[in-house]
Order: sequence, then structure tokens, then C-alpha cells
Amino acid sequence: MDIESRLELIKKEPIEEIITEQDLRGLLETKSRPRAYDGFETSGKIHLGSGILRAIKINDLLDAKVDFTLFIADWFAYINNKMGGDLELIKKVGEYFVEGWKACGVDMERVKVVWASEIVNDQEYWKGVIDVAKNTTVQRTLRAGTIMGRSEKEMQYTAQLLYPMMQAWDPFYLDVDILQLGMDQRHATILSRELAPKLGRKAPVCVHHHLLLGLQGPGKGRMGQEMAAVQVEDKMSKSKPQTAIFIHDSREEIEDKMKSAFCPEKVVENNPILEIWKYIVFRKFDSRVIKRPEKFGGNLEVQSYKELAEMFGQGKLHPLDLKKETADALDEILAPVRKHFEKGKAKELYEIVKNAQVSR
Repeated sequence: MDIESRLELIKKEPIEEIITEQDLRGLLETKSRPRAYDGFETSGKIHLGSGILRAIKINDLLDAKVDFTLFIADWFAYINNKMGGDLELIKKVGEYFVEGWKACGVDMERVKVVWASEIVNDQEYWKGVIDVAKNTTVQRTLRAGTIMGRSEKEMQYTAQLLYPMMQAWDPFYLDVDILQLGMDQRHATILSRELAPKLGRKAPVCVHHHLLLGLQGPGKGRMGQEMAAVQVEDKMSKSKPQTAIFIHDSREEIEDKMKSAFCPEKVVENNPILEIWKYIVFRKFDSRVIKRPEKFGGNLEVQSYKELAEMFGQGKLHPLDLKKETADALDEILAPVRKHFEKGKAKELYEIVKNAQVSR
């Protein structure tokens, strides 16, 4: 596969920003198998963004001959007081995440899984974290704290200051070339890049992916994250169950959530239903037939997101018809995922996660 083909695969949606594309090209030209990673706080059930969407993008990178590390950030979830601060429960959620990625289509034989709870036993890891902290001001650390899904004013405990310092060091400890994380993690990835020369390391390439809008649509008057196209508060979140489609949701649950989802007639921008089509449906299907009664124009076959967005923006497709077909498509995508969790270890882990109390 030539460099241009590999670049196009890496840049493919949901990628929203690359810092820098020139550095990425240079990396591909000089390294046959560069290494990338993404880190995951293990808390609560997996939704479309952390499951299906991540599987799609990880497979893009694998196909582009990029080795990928899935970093299970269980100690990070512990610092962030997820799952009530129960570290053993957090680790069970980590095992559940592995099953979830497998069910969503990640070829687990082609990726490497690393646990934070393993690397914290290494003295050299903590030396690196301290080196990062020695080169970072308290104010910069507080600004980076938003990667925890918290505002600066919520950074009240000393342990929270460790979180961005650890995350900024992780890429160097894991020896990765590409930081392939969400736009909400930008403060940490840029910090790693800025600190690289001071730490005697090569600056990693930052490849940030889009965050799926929550079903409630764009918020009003909320503070968003710098440089992010979507406010962090607006993203699909497992802590707000009615705003998210989970990989376990039944057809009835999906349909119920679709009914109340934000999807104004003719509104394309910041429309969470259209985002699902752009980033998921059209990555899974070459085309879809949107079923409609004859009195409303009959069935419509759409073959691209551009075609769908234009049709909806012009009022040629009603939100109710779009929502119904969205539910059909998602039910089809999630059916094998639900089946994976019907037996064995996957079922046991899901029961633990499902019955656990999710804490923010």
C-alpha cells in the first residue's frame, strides 16, 4: 500500500484534526509500521462513540499498517472516582470493554491491550510522570484537567492533578508515534507534543477524532472546549443515558430514544441523527432505503451522506422517516453485538457493569 492510500485511511472520518499532516506523512515515509494508541477510562456501558465508531477508526488504522494499542486507563478512572472509586469494579469494566470492542468488530488479534494498573508497577513510569510535572505549571495542569470531563473549577483534589501528568507521559512510556484520541483529549495530547523536546523525545503526531453529538443536540450557553467543533457537554455520554445509544440497546430502546432525539426539520448542522449516518451508517452500508408511505413520496434510496444531508436540508425528507430508518440501521448494526453478550464471560461482565452504579 502506498503512502497516499495509507494517509487517506488514517484521515478518513471521524478524524477531525491532524497535528500535523506533514509530520504524519514524514512518519509514514520513514517508519513501515508506526504505532498509535487510544486510552479509555473504564466506566459504565459502551455507547456508539466508544464502541462502534472506535472500532471503525481502529480498523482504518490497522488497514493503513499502523500498529494499535488499546490502553485501558483503569487507574485514571480510579483517580476520576468513576464507579464509586472501586478499583476492582473498574477493572471488571475494563474486561467488559475488551469484550465490547471485540463485539463491535475490532480484530483483537491485531491490537495490543495495555492496562494502566500494569505499568504503574514500574518505577520508570513514575519517573517519567514526575519529569512531565517538573516541566508543567500548575495552571497548565488545571487547564488540561478538562480531559477528565470536568471543568477547571471542578479540579478540587490533589489526585486530579496527577491525571493529566500521567496521560501526557503515557505516549512516551508506551513508545507510540500517533496519539489517536478524541477532540476532548486535546489538552493532554498537545501537552505531550509540547513537552517532547524538553523530555528528549520525538514529538508524537496528534490525530483527533470527532465526538458524536448526544441525542439531545447542541447545548445552549455551555462552555465548550477550545478548538473543539462540538461542546464537550454535548457529546454522547454514558452518564446521561437518554442522550446515548448503547451497544446493548434493544430495538425498542433505540426507537424510544429516537422519538425524543433532536432533529428539527431542514436542520443539518449539529443534528445528532444525521451525525449517526455520517460517521456510522454510511461506514457500515454502501446505501440505505428509507421507507416511506406512497402518499409521502414512497421509498428513498440514499447512497452517500452528502445526498442525505442535501435531501434533508431541502425538506424532502421528514425527521420522523429519517429517525425510523436510523433505528432500523442501528438495530441491524447492533444485533450481533447484543448476541455476543448473551452468553459466557461477556454476559457475566455485562451483568456486573449493568448493575453497577455509574458515578461521574
